[in-house]
Amino acid sequence: MTKNKQQRVAAKAAAEAKGTGSPTVENRRARHEFEILETVDAGLVLQGTEVKSLRRSGGSLAQAYARIRNGEAWLVGMHVAPYDQGRVDPHDPLRPRKLLLHAAEIKRLVSKTQEKGLTLVPLRLFWSRGRAKVVLGLARGRKLHDKRESEREREARRELERAKR
Repeated sequence: MTKNKQQRVAAKAAAEAKGTGSPTVENRRARHEFEILETVDAGLVLQGTEVKSLRRSGGSLAQAYARIRNGEAWLVGMHVAPYDQGRVDPHDPLRPRKLLLHAAEIKRLVSKTQEKGLTLVPLRLFWSRGRAKVVLGLARGRKLHDKRESEREREARRELERAKR
């Protein structure tokens, strides 16, 4: 390996360690609306200019959810903004996107989601080694009183932190 290539590899590793790579897309609302029981990382199949659009933080997970159909996992409702400098016929912003999971993981998630009240919710979209990944959460919906209770707990933690300072 040449010296320049070694420097580039080291710089890239340092940037990934700092977290200064490509931006992530968060679904902050999901943690409020749902109780997350477990998480799974899945690859995301993208087409053409969707990659560049997502790298510019042109995506939203606000209305998205994951569904398993015919033994395949799909991300439905994720909005990816059309890329400005893209071709004449842009991609469909709300098209279902395939998720890449092992067959055993899909079987396990199918059995879990068939339980009463459990669903798959995307929590975060991030980049790993140049590939788009989605963190899926196996979640149970919260009732209004549960949301209020978690809000009170969060406020109590904030007050304790302020008192410590």
